[in-house]
Amino acid sequence: MTARILVVDNTPDNARTLEAKLTQEYYQVATAFSGEDIIQRATDWHPDLILLDATMPGMDGNATCRLLKGNSATQHIPVVMITTLSGARDPVTGAEGGADDFLTRPLDDDLLFARVRSLVRLKRLQDEWQMRDETAQSLGIERDTAQQIQIAGSRALIIDDRAQDAERILNALNEDGFLGTCVRSTAEASVWLKKVHFDLIVMSLALQDEDALRFASRLRSEDATREIPMVLVAEGGQKDRLLRGFDLGANDYVFYPMDPLELRARTRNQIRRKFIQSRMRADFDRALELALIDPLTGLYNRRYLTRHLDSQLHEADATRTVGPSIMMIDLDDFKQVNDRWGHVAGDSVLLAISVALRVHVRVFDTVARAGGEEFVVLMPGTTQEDAMNVAERLRQAIASIPCQISPEVVHTQTVSIGVASYRLGEGNSTDLLRRADEALYRAKQAGKNRVELAG
Repeated sequence: MTARILVVDNTPDNARTLEAKLTQEYYQVATAFSGEDIIQRATDWHPDLILLDATMPGMDGNATCRLLKGNSATQHIPVVMITTLSGARDPVTGAEGGADDFLTRPLDDDLLFARVRSLVRLKRLQDEWQMRDETAQSLGIERDTAQQIQIAGSRALIIDDRAQDAERILNALNEDGFLGTCVRSTAEASVWLKKVHFDLIVMSLALQDEDALRFASRLRSEDATREIPMVLVAEGGQKDRLLRGFDLGANDYVFYPMDPLELRARTRNQIRRKFIQSRMRADFDRALELALIDPLTGLYNRRYLTRHLDSQLHEADATRTVGPSIMMIDLDDFKQVNDRWGHVAGDSVLLAISVALRVHVRVFDTVARAGGEEFVVLMPGTTQEDAMNVAERLRQAIASIPCQISPEVVHTQTVSIGVASYRLGEGNSTDLLRRADEALYRAKQAGKNRVELAG
């Protein structure tokens, strides 16, 4: 997996060394030598990842990171802060500036490449959700900007069979308001995961009697736990297992003896990422729903109906079973309702009819608003005789519904219905809808408030 990586370091030797290592792994690499140059470089080149020296003179790494994260053109690019001081406050300060990860010199090549691969995967995922988010906004879906990232109250599951280490992890997370649950085995963890939704998993790779990586693999294979951020805690001699953990989908790691400040910085980042991805997913899902749902009635729209009908016809042809029938339903003289009482009254009538349609069709039928005062009901596996019986009962039911226009005015709305049944191997959704529409036209011509069958 190749990617564009921008290396920012005011020491040319450091920059050239990193550039050579990354180029050997087939990454595309560019360099910058000051915080002042990085914004323009990142904006013009669109890197997938930035490796940023924390100790640059002038504008240091933390200030540069804040600029990157505050610029809409660069805020989604993962930033790895590189420091020379192990155990210092650099990770905490960098996290406050928005850094996505932290590395300490001298750099371990294997762990460097593992983090690069992990963050590039994250960037690709965020790019996808960002495009979906932009699609949502283009459809008029406004993001809930009032919603804020909350670390306090997040639930963390700690899996460690050494009580003292588990307590240290728990105490560190408590500093940020996490609600932690400690377990001593993966079996106990499985029980908790079935009854509680966790926002974070912190797991020791040094479990004595079981394979933590096998459990990590299982977590990533199951829908309920696939998206939960996972931080591994490893001993110094477990580098190979740690790298394997990254391959299996772990999000981050810390080493024993654990630095509480580093753990807090890394877990806060994981919660922030999870929040952003969840928010983008929710925005996109809402946009998709609105793209397929009529906003007034809450019924499916014509776009959804056509695609669903096509799949029904394809299935009927493939299985040689009874195909679907459809009802094309139009409100009689609906223009007079709008002209006499206004569009608000017209909307109330449409809502009343949409409720009646939901109530009087079968649970597996699909009801859609085709546009204006026209509705369609799709009835899978229904003969034309059964469809005509359903249509007649529906017509009578609608005619008996009192539509309350105002406290003093009650309106009775009738409908005309055209019915068409699919003949295996003949035509497509457009043809079937056309036949139903022609039958509806005949019902209108014959006096309205009636049902007609397509030829």
